[in-house]
Amino acid sequence: MLSLEDVWVRLPRVSEHLPGLQGEFRSRPEDFQVEEVPAYLPSGEGPHTFVRITKKGLTSTEVRDRLARLFGVHPGDIGMAGLKDREAVTTQTFSIPQVAPEEAVRRIREAYPDLVVHDAARHRNKLKPGHLRGNRFRIVIRNPRPADASSRARTIADYLRRVGVPNYYGPQRFGRHGDNAERGRALLLGHLRVRDRWLRKFLLSAYQSALFNLYLAERVRRGWFFRILQGDIAKKADTGGLFLVEDPEQEQPRYEGGEIHFTGPMYGYRLWQAQGEPGALEAAILQREGVTSEAFRRGKLKGTRRVGRLWLSDLTVETLPDGSLALAFTLPKGAFATAVLREFLQDDVALPRTPSGEEDEGISSED
Repeated sequence: MLSLEDVWVRLPRVSEHLPGLQGEFRSRPEDFQVEEVPAYLPSGEGPHTFVRITKKGLTSTEVRDRLARLFGVHPGDIGMAGLKDREAVTTQTFSIPQVAPEEAVRRIREAYPDLVVHDAARHRNKLKPGHLRGNRFRIVIRNPRPADASSRARTIADYLRRVGVPNYYGPQRFGRHGDNAERGRALLLGHLRVRDRWLRKFLLSAYQSALFNLYLAERVRRGWFFRILQGDIAKKADTGGLFLVEDPEQEQPRYEGGEIHFTGPMYGYRLWQAQGEPGALEAAILQREGVTSEAFRRGKLKGTRRVGRLWLSDLTVETLPDGSLALAFTLPKGAFATAVLREFLQDDVALPRTPSGEEDEGISSED
């Protein structure tokens, strides 16, 4: 039976050989800052106005509803690329139909002085979920311990910039009680009935996420995180294209330089399966779970590949005047900041519960 310990707490770290640190997260909303990295900029013309807003103490849906009331439109007419957390300072873009940029800025500032409006511009289409490249994080660790915590953090950051971080799904993916994955498995095998379509999709996705974490964890344990293997399905960092690795020795320099990354399975009946040793591991995990391709077909899960490594070229550590540490880094959409934080803290109990920057448990910017 899968538990949160199986799919999160017991997952190996790539920095386990380095001394970690302790500290406090989210003592105040300003300690957790997230800014969307847009997939594209507004064109300057069209019926929709893109407004970039910073909020604090509000969910994205609460801001959306405010904008809908203010401009007299249905909440569904307000566009946004992702859901951002309430207990944080977050900057994201909303799209509003049929209003001039200057008017939008003026009315929002007058009606809601607690929202910081940065800029606005027209665009041809409504902003839709997933229309972002990623998120930029700034996370403060207060009261870091022991005395050399700052030095430890910099050593870990230097190492992670060289090797990357396992792209684990964070604990919020698996629910407050950590049982979403097991419920998803029961649903997939026909042992649980759920009528709500959204909940069905959510639980099945949690189970796919858990299986991916199990695959990635085993890859780290075997030392395969640091190598590209024959039979891997690799992803090009610049174009996102996938290809089968046939000559790992030739591809290894590109892997070490962050030009390509291995991918792991988001299982489904149409999954592009890896070959060789990676493929054997993928099959072994499913066999251990007792899940077949036919079960995924009944669950209408086609399957896809998820990149297995986060490349943190812009990861920095700053020591603040009060001795706190500020970590800053950018993650692609669908990635969880907890995957990075746990490499520093090395104590999952103290990690914040929603450090993807997303407001709803288990929801990430890929949804």
